[in-house]
Amino acid sequence: MADVVSFRKEEPTGLVRVERAEPILRITLNNPPANALSIAVMEALGEALDAVAADDAIRVVVLASTGKVFSAGHDLKEMTAHREDADDGRAFFERTMRMAAEIMLKIAALPQPVVAEIDGLATAAGCQLVASCDLAICTDTSTFCTPGVNIGLFCSTPMVAVTRAAHPKQAMEMLLTGETIDASTAKDFGLVNRIVPQQYLRQVVDKYAAVIAAKSPQALRIGKAAFRAQAGLPVAEAYDVAVAAMVDNMLADDAKEGIGAFLGKRMPEWDRK
Repeated sequence: MADVVSFRKEEPTGLVRVERAEPILRITLNNPPANALSIAVMEALGEALDAVAADDAIRVVVLASTGKVFSAGHDLKEMTAHREDADDGRAFFERTMRMAAEIMLKIAALPQPVVAEIDGLATAAGCQLVASCDLAICTDTSTFCTPGVNIGLFCSTPMVAVTRAAHPKQAMEMLLTGETIDASTAKDFGLVNRIVPQQYLRQVVDKYAAVIAAKSPQALRIGKAAFRAQAGLPVAEAYDVAVAAMVDNMLADDAKEGIGAFLGKRMPEWDRK
């Protein structure tokens, strides 16, 4: 595996902390103890995702958090306060849910792969955030749930991401019971890729990200977009998407270089633009 990257540049601490060590960007939710996805947190996270989308120097994004909870989902206190609004909170609830949906869509549309780094509980919209990332690595003590049903609120928006990451019946089990599952079960369900001891989490994630960042930037961009586009399509339409992506990829400079390097038995030199 590639060497662990050294993060040296960091923006001032806020609700969302951004560190960069090109070609990897680390975005950390910094709203302990729950890392709740308040309006302010989602605004900051959305801004960070928008910035990296246009940053050609970044190849991989890591999404992490501080404290013992990855994210407890939406800020219920913030939402409850708006029940006193003239419309009983409808406009604020719509804004909150729509903003969360836009965050998940930004992650999907981001040209760079996004790796979730989870240490602790990921619940409701926090679980949605994990499921929306391209890959997820968690500690062996991490837990996951969609517990809305326990408080009279079915996790309908987390459902969209969770049902696309986990098997439908397993996703429905989470949604209907609201029960918390451990890291091993989350891996079996398909929510996470790997489980590691807590003391090695950062090291493993950084090495994982470095391995991906060393691949062709053009192939990563084309591949992620094609993967997202074909998912859920009928098989014939999925192949139409895949064929178009392969043709575009074959015409890209990196494919010419990579194939030439393979045939010439040398290491490829990727176009970093």
